Amino acid sequence: MGEAFGWGTVAASSLVIGAIVALLFRIGLRTIGLIMAFGAGVLISAVAFDLVEEAFEMASGNGWAIAGIFAGCAVFFGGDVLIDRLGGGERKDAGGGQEGGSSLAIVLGTVLDGVPESMVIGLTIFKGGAVGAAYLIAVFISNLPESIASTSGLVAGGWKKARVLWMWIGIAIVSGLASLAGYALFQHSSPDVVAFVLTFAAGAIITMLANTMMPEAYEHGGKWVGVATTIGFAVAFTIHVLD
Repeated sequence: MGEAFGWGTVAASSLVIGAIVALLFRIGLRTIGLIMAFGAGVLISAVAFDLVEEAFEMASGNGWAIAGIFAGCAVFFGGDVLIDRLGGGERKDAGGGQEGGSSLAIVLGTVLDGVPESMVIGLTIFKGGAVGAAYLIAVFISNLPESIASTSGLVAGGWKKARVLWMWIGIAIVSGLASLAGYALFQHSSPDVVAFVLTFAAGAIITMLANTMMPEAYEHGGKWVGVATTIGFAVAFTIHVLD
């Protein structure tokens, strides 16, 4: 169980690293948009090859895996709508749109974005006896642009640097706890239930990418976002093949 918490925290530690980079260096919005697009491509590959493909291979039928995708989409969509109404809709805005938002909603929204992918880390440790290197690296890489963009926006919106940094440290710990939960909650579950959980995370991540990360990336990065996303996908797929 300690391993699940540790690896979940390690994967989320890139949130803190990205925040430090954004606090120490001034990064242009176009660059941030392209970095976010790269991270989106990484996550798309992780969803396709480390979550959905594996879930369909282990499930006794396609129903559990398909249900998981739509359940994850529905839960994230509902949570995202609620966070928007509470004032956290601009949590990934690199231009400072968080200024008029609710601090609590921004934090809750950021946690919502990261919990599904963190739970899968713990689940893969239980299922395979070791952390899945390709998926772990994909989550680590994708967290960097998300943190850089959000940190830049929070500081531009008036947040104190220490407050931003402690927020990311707290979220990294929560991510470690989510990984621990993924390890502990499904130890006696059937392969169908595990497949459901994997695709649930996949559905939530896809919805997050489409609703929050990719629109923000395109707003600042323009048409080169397509190239950056493809590169991110190719890098993550290469890691998956080599794992």
